[in-house]
Amino acid sequence: MTQLTVYTDTENPETLLETESVEDITATLKEIDVRLRQWDVIEALTSGGTEEEILGAYRDEVARVVAEEGYVFVDVAQLHPDDSPEWPEKARAAREKFLNEHTHDDDEVRFFVGGSGIFYLHAGGKVYAVLCEAGDLLSVPKNTTHWFDMGTRPDFTAIRFFHDDDGWVGDFTGDAVSSRIPDFDTIVARRAASRPA
Repeated sequence: MTQLTVYTDTENPETLLETESVEDITATLKEIDVRLRQWDVIEALTSGGTEEEILGAYRDEVARVVAEEGYVFVDVAQLHPDDSPEWPEKARAAREKFLNEHTHDDDEVRFFVGGSGIFYLHAGGKVYAVLCEAGDLLSVPKNTTHWFDMGTRPDFTAIRFFHDDDGWVGDFTGDAVSSRIPDFDTIVARRAASRPA
C-alpha cells in the first residue's frame, strides 16, 4: 500500500498530510504534475529475478508506457540484502548516491516490482514523501527537485524508463532540505508502529 506524507520545507518541518488513500495520493500528486499508477503485481518476482524475466513478465505494461511517453531505454534496477561482508558498504554507497536533493534532465519513471523506496518531491514550499511499494508506477517530470531514499537495508526491484541513457545523471541543488525531513527508516517505522498488532 502506497503512502504519501506531505511536509513543509521549513527549518522545523510540519506534517500537512499523511494518507494511504490511492485516490487522495493521486489527486495530491497531480497538483505537482506527478503521476501515480498501479499495476497488478506478479508475486513470483517481488523478490527479484533476471532482467529478462521481469521485463518479459511486464511486457504489455512496459510497451504501453513506452508507446504513451516515447521512452527508448528500459532496464531493471535491483538491490537485495545478502550475507556477504561487502553488503553493508554496498548498501550504504547505493543509498547515499541520491539522498541529496537533485534534478534530472529526463523524467524519473519507476515501477516497483517488489520492495520499497521513498521519492521525496520538493515543490511549492512542500516536500511530498511518496512511499512506493510493489505495484506502484511513479512518473516524476524532468527537472523536478527531489531525492530518493531506499533505507539502510535496501531491498527493491524496479523497472526504469528513460528517453536516453544519460538522463538519469543527477544535478545536485546543494539545498539541505533532505536532512530536515524524516528518512525512509523513520517513516516506515512510524507507519508500522501505527498499525494494529
